[in-house]
Amino acid sequence: MIKREEIEAALKEMLDLITDDVLCQKVLDAWMLGIERGGWTSMDELREMPFTLLTDTRGVGFIEHTLAVTKSAVGLARAQTGSYAVMPYEIDMDRLVAGALVHDVGKLLEIERTPDGGYRKSRSGACARHPVSGAILAAEAGLPEEIINIVACHAKEGEDRPQVVETVLVHQADFATFNPLVMMSKGTLIQ
Repeated sequence: MIKREEIEAALKEMLDLITDDVLCQKVLDAWMLGIERGGWTSMDELREMPFTLLTDTRGVGFIEHTLAVTKSAVGLARAQTGSYAVMPYEIDMDRLVAGALVHDVGKLLEIERTPDGGYRKSRSGACARHPVSGAILAAEAGLPEEIINIVACHAKEGEDRPQVVETVLVHQADFATFNPLVMMSKGTLIQ
């Protein structure tokens, strides 16, 4: 079984940006719920797990993706707050980091290991995509509604839905890591 301390260590760099200790613990609670319900037993499985089954990830794993999205969303927020003379909206950095760290937590239920060591969509994943299952995990972990909005609305499920500004930033960061891989698979990424 994966220990809470192992997840905390893997996400530490970004968890350290969250100033609210209770919020930080709830992020870890959501991860642990997903790990337990998804039947994950080792950190190696999570590191090797592709972050999507929709395209060739070219070796980018689930944890790497989560950290890249989180760092990218933070970068977008810092670019705006550091460039705008007057911010037209407030960005809550704790909410942004926490939401980015759990944006794909539902994939712990959506994806499963195959007997031959590969990965496939699980029964849970066939019933509900990761934004839905992830929002449920986030709610069960006691995360605030605004973070549930980030999880539920970061992908196509959020199109034309009300969103907190942090959802917009996580969505953009997420698709900046996903779209180039899709384009590579289609042969439309100019290199």
